[in-house]
Amino acid sequence: MIRVTIWNEYGKDQRSGRAGEVYPGGIHTILKEKLADRDFVITTACQEPDEDDGIPDELLNSTDVLVWWGHLHNHEVHPKTVDRICDRIYKGMGFIPLHSSHRSLPFCRLMGTSCDLTWREKAGENAFIWTVSPDHPIAEGIPPYFELEEEEMYGEYFDIPAPDEIVFLTWFRGGNVFRGGITFRRRLGKIFYFHPGHETARSYYNENVIKIIKNAIRWAAPKSDKKLEVGEWQDPVNEF
Repeated sequence: MIRVTIWNEYGKDQRSGRAGEVYPGGIHTILKEKLADRDFVITTACQEPDEDDGIPDELLNSTDVLVWWGHLHNHEVHPKTVDRICDRIYKGMGFIPLHSSHRSLPFCRLMGTSCDLTWREKAGENAFIWTVSPDHPIAEGIPPYFELEEEEMYGEYFDIPAPDEIVFLTWFRGGNVFRGGITFRRRLGKIFYFHPGHETARSYYNENVIKIIKNAIRWAAPKSDKKLEVGEWQDPVNEF
């Protein structure tokens, strides 16, 4: 079983208005429902005004893959929380930042760049997500392309280091393109950034979006209890 934690800042902007209508109970609630799988044990967590940010050590240390949705409150996550999350990723925990989590403090720390991008919020703007690495495990069962009827435009230039793999490339009706489904490895941890998920768009009801996130969870989950071997090392000659 893969232990999945879905973390959502769940600010006031998500609790009312159009966002509250599209995702009643919050994006984390819908994701938990849609991602339900016999291979997953899913827990949800929301940002709290405490030093643990709603994800204490007990929960974090029992998480195989952390799915993260942040937006307006990205900057409010405590530095110690960022330290704890990055340490877990370095030791093998998978990390899947979604949509505006490109500016989350853990992702920016892991990338070492600003992670800024071009964006445009325009009602009714559709997008096509193209599968550019069809043999990648995250792309399993995904068609050559699929449409999102409405999504916030994220475009280039995206200030990140060169990804290990570009699995999906998105084209928006306004002409912009975006490296919107990309992977990184940091020590033992696997990271998949995926852009859909504006709080007023219905992207998390799209079966291909959900399948991609499910595939990413399986891909990012640690495959063993392997640990980093660092520090002093004994001479192995006498062992042979």
